[in-house]
Amino acid sequence: MNIEPVNTSGPAEKKKVQLYGMDWYFFAIFALIILVATYLGKLPKGMIGAFPLMIVIGTLFGKIGDNAPIIKTFLGGGAIVIIFGSAALVTFKVLPEPAYKIMDSFMVGEGFLDFYIAALITGSIMGMNRILLIRAAIRYLPAIIGGVGVAIALSALVGTIIGYGAKESIFFITIPIMGGGMGAGAVPLSKIFGEGLGRDATEMLSRMVPAVALGNALSIVCGGMLNRLGKISKNGLSGNGQLMIASGTVAAAELELDPTYKRIRDTISLSQMGIGLLMATSFFAFGALINKAVPAIHGYAWMILSVALVKSLGLLPQQFEICCYQWFQFVMNNLTGVLLVGIGVSYTNLVQVAQAFTPQYLLLVTVTVLGAILGAGFVGRLVGFFPIESAITAGLCMSNMGGTGDVAVLSAAQRMELMPFAQISSRIGGAFMLILSSVLLQLVSGL
Repeated sequence: MNIEPVNTSGPAEKKKVQLYGMDWYFFAIFALIILVATYLGKLPKGMIGAFPLMIVIGTLFGKIGDNAPIIKTFLGGGAIVIIFGSAALVTFKVLPEPAYKIMDSFMVGEGFLDFYIAALITGSIMGMNRILLIRAAIRYLPAIIGGVGVAIALSALVGTIIGYGAKESIFFITIPIMGGGMGAGAVPLSKIFGEGLGRDATEMLSRMVPAVALGNALSIVCGGMLNRLGKISKNGLSGNGQLMIASGTVAAAELELDPTYKRIRDTISLSQMGIGLLMATSFFAFGALINKAVPAIHGYAWMILSVALVKSLGLLPQQFEICCYQWFQFVMNNLTGVLLVGIGVSYTNLVQVAQAFTPQYLLLVTVTVLGAILGAGFVGRLVGFFPIESAITAGLCMSNMGGTGDVAVLSAAQRMELMPFAQISSRIGGAFMLILSSVLLQLVSGL
């Protein structure tokens, strides 16, 4: 006789809704405390107030974006909703003014962006395979040049056809978009153009800002769309977060981490994360020191170069590399939502984006971003990269808004592990654009 097992667990339980790793009702209690404190003007200043408020906002908007059908499939999911939702809070004054000041001060004045980027750069490079880092880096600049070249060519062509003008399109739309963001791109570019054209730098900047903002927004959207394309493609377009294709000279196994090393790396240690914090911030300080002596190159670029050199030469024991990686994982998994809120509050102006929405302007911005994708993807494939990963890093991370845009694009594309290459695009690629714009201004007189 067969006896059916007795089900003592009762009806199948529905999957519980979780927010920030906890059941929603626990999160709701903490969120209520923070929001009441915010509206009563009792939210503490500094990071002790900014952290919980930005976690609450980021978690709620992220949950909406990750579950909204069209947005989660085609537009980057939670990342894009957090950024533009947070920007909308500022634009429509949903929260009290002191709350925005606390978040903006934390993001910009207190350097949370630098803190986050330092962890990502150091940990993501230190956690890479050395062979992959060395062989991929030397092929990366051609992919950047490919993206920039196609973007400029398409912008000039379309600008001429629609009557906007090739030179206007290149200098006031394409170059600002591909220039590395605001602080490292549009601002110095406006000074270069102002001096070269004998015009006010403020006027130049006012013409560039909408292009940078729109290019950044479109790059985020395209990051999500490329991620979707990578999931459905069956013809080797995507490496699923891996940039470089294994070739005959490099076996696929060589590009993978040693299983034993990977197991040790992924075994979390609280003390190791503390060491990683120290090392990440120290590498950032080192980049700032070199930038003081050689200001022509951004401190982020010096940091990238120093971390990559240390990793490539094997100057640190593997134990310390693991420390950096574990700290990076903690920051990425717990604080990305906070950073995306900061991007929306401090760096995304919905009014500027809306004002730039003329058909001609929007077309030229779109052409620029598509040119960056196509050029970087095609040249990247020629030098041995997966086209989608190359288009995201050497293309979209050139056309976004620098360091903040890198985080947003890679988050939308679900490829945060590519941050070192994204930062090469924004910093070294941005410096390349400043040089290129100076040369082009000399070649094209009478603009």
